[in-house]
Amino acid sequence: MISANVVTDTADLTTLWGPYSIVGLIFYVITVVALWKVFSKAGYPGILAIIPIVNFFILVKIAGYSAWLGLLYFIPIVNIVWSIIVAIRVGKGFGKGGAWSFFLLWLFAFIGFFILGFGRATYTKPA
Repeated sequence: MISANVVTDTADLTTLWGPYSIVGLIFYVITVVALWKVFSKAGYPGILAIIPIVNFFILVKIAGYSAWLGLLYFIPIVNIVWSIIVAIRVGKGFGKGGAWSFFLLWLFAFIGFFILGFGRATYTKPA
Protein backbone atom coordinates (compact mmCIF):
# COMPACT_ATOMS: atom_id res chain seq x y z
CA MET A 1 0.00 0.00 0.00
CA ILE A 2 1.29 3.46 -0.92
CA SER A 3 1.57 5.91 1.89
CA ALA A 4 -0.05 9.35 1.54
CA ASN A 5 3.27 11.09 2.17
CA VAL A 6 4.91 9.44 -0.84
CA VAL A 7 2.10 10.57 -3.15
CA THR A 8 2.15 14.18 -1.93
CA ASP A 9 5.95 14.36 -2.00
CA THR A 10 5.95 13.20 -5.61
CA ALA A 11 3.21 15.70 -6.52
CA ASP A 12 5.11 18.56 -4.87
CA LEU A 13 8.30 17.72 -6.75
CA THR A 14 6.45 17.41 -10.05
CA THR A 15 4.75 20.76 -9.54
CA LEU A 16 7.96 22.50 -8.58
CA TRP A 17 10.06 21.27 -11.49
CA GLY A 18 7.43 20.62 -14.14
CA PRO A 19 7.92 21.89 -17.68
CA TYR A 20 5.64 24.90 -17.11
CA SER A 21 7.70 26.02 -14.14
CA ILE A 22 10.92 25.86 -16.10
CA VAL A 23 9.42 27.79 -19.02
CA GLY A 24 8.03 30.37 -16.58
CA LEU A 25 11.42 30.75 -14.94
CA ILE A 26 13.07 31.26 -18.33
CA PHE A 27 10.55 33.98 -19.25
CA TYR A 28 11.07 35.63 -15.87
CA VAL A 29 14.86 35.72 -16.31
CA ILE A 30 14.52 37.11 -19.85
CA THR A 31 12.13 39.80 -18.62
CA VAL A 32 14.42 40.73 -15.72
CA VAL A 33 17.40 41.15 -18.06
CA ALA A 34 15.34 43.35 -20.38
CA LEU A 35 13.86 45.41 -17.53
CA TRP A 36 17.33 45.88 -16.03
CA LYS A 37 18.44 47.67 -19.20
CA VAL A 38 15.21 49.69 -19.42
CA PHE A 39 15.51 50.79 -15.79
CA SER A 40 19.13 51.78 -16.36
CA LYS A 41 18.23 53.85 -19.43
CA ALA A 42 15.49 55.60 -17.45
CA GLY A 43 17.90 56.47 -14.63
CA TYR A 44 16.81 53.91 -12.04
CA PRO A 45 18.98 51.16 -10.51
CA GLY A 46 18.73 48.10 -12.76
CA ILE A 47 18.90 45.69 -9.85
CA LEU A 48 15.33 46.68 -8.91
CA ALA A 49 14.13 44.64 -11.91
CA ILE A 50 14.87 41.44 -9.99
CA ILE A 51 12.34 42.17 -7.22
CA PRO A 52 8.91 41.12 -8.57
CA ILE A 53 6.57 43.70 -7.05
CA VAL A 54 9.05 46.57 -6.91
CA ASN A 55 9.52 46.45 -10.67
CA PHE A 56 5.83 47.35 -11.13
CA PHE A 57 6.30 50.48 -9.05
CA ILE A 58 9.42 51.47 -10.99
CA LEU A 59 7.58 51.00 -14.29
CA VAL A 60 4.84 53.31 -12.99
CA LYS A 61 7.49 55.91 -12.14
CA ILE A 62 9.07 55.50 -15.60
CA ALA A 63 5.60 56.09 -17.06
CA GLY A 64 5.59 59.46 -15.30
CA TYR A 65 3.12 58.67 -12.52
CA SER A 66 3.50 58.61 -8.76
CA ALA A 67 4.68 55.27 -7.39
CA TRP A 68 1.57 55.21 -5.18
CA LEU A 69 -0.49 54.56 -8.30
CA GLY A 70 1.33 51.23 -8.53
CA LEU A 71 -1.14 49.99 -5.94
CA LEU A 72 -3.71 49.87 -8.75
CA TYR A 73 -1.99 46.67 -9.91
CA PHE A 74 -3.53 44.91 -6.91
CA ILE A 75 -7.17 45.69 -7.81
CA PRO A 76 -8.79 43.06 -10.08
CA ILE A 77 -9.97 44.28 -13.50
CA VAL A 78 -8.46 47.71 -12.81
CA ASN A 79 -4.99 46.15 -13.02
CA ILE A 80 -5.56 45.13 -16.65
CA VAL A 81 -6.57 48.63 -17.72
CA TRP A 82 -3.82 50.19 -15.60
CA SER A 83 -1.12 47.95 -17.05
CA ILE A 84 -2.16 48.95 -20.57
CA ILE A 85 -2.00 52.64 -19.61
CA VAL A 86 1.44 52.19 -18.05
CA ALA A 87 2.70 50.24 -21.08
CA ILE A 88 1.57 52.99 -23.45
CA ARG A 89 3.12 55.72 -21.30
CA VAL A 90 6.42 53.82 -20.98
CA GLY A 91 6.46 53.41 -24.75
CA LYS A 92 5.77 57.12 -25.19
CA GLY A 93 8.71 57.87 -22.88
CA PHE A 94 10.96 55.89 -25.21
CA GLY A 95 9.49 57.45 -28.37
CA LYS A 96 7.24 54.56 -29.40
CA GLY A 97 3.62 54.77 -30.50
CA GLY A 98 0.50 53.48 -28.81
CA ALA A 99 0.01 50.39 -30.98
CA TRP A 100 3.68 49.42 -30.63
CA SER A 101 3.44 49.82 -26.87
CA PHE A 102 0.20 47.88 -26.60
CA PHE A 103 1.46 44.88 -28.53
CA LEU A 104 5.13 44.81 -27.51
CA LEU A 105 5.05 46.24 -23.99
CA TRP A 106 1.77 44.76 -22.84
CA LEU A 107 1.02 41.58 -24.79
CA PHE A 108 4.60 40.49 -25.51
CA ALA A 109 6.45 42.42 -22.81
CA PHE A 110 9.56 40.26 -22.81
CA ILE A 111 10.16 41.18 -26.47
CA GLY A 112 9.22 44.86 -26.18
CA PHE A 113 11.40 45.54 -23.16
CA PHE A 114 14.32 43.85 -24.90
CA ILE A 115 13.86 46.17 -27.87
CA LEU A 116 13.71 49.22 -25.59
CA GLY A 117 16.61 48.15 -23.40
CA PHE A 118 19.06 46.99 -26.04
CA GLY A 119 17.90 49.18 -28.93
CA ARG A 120 18.66 52.78 -29.74
CA ALA A 121 15.60 54.22 -27.99
CA THR A 122 16.38 56.96 -25.48
CA TYR A 123 14.21 57.86 -22.52
CA THR A 124 12.54 61.20 -22.00
CA LYS A 125 10.13 61.46 -19.09
CA PRO A 126 6.54 61.75 -20.35
CA ALA A 127 4.84 65.06 -19.57
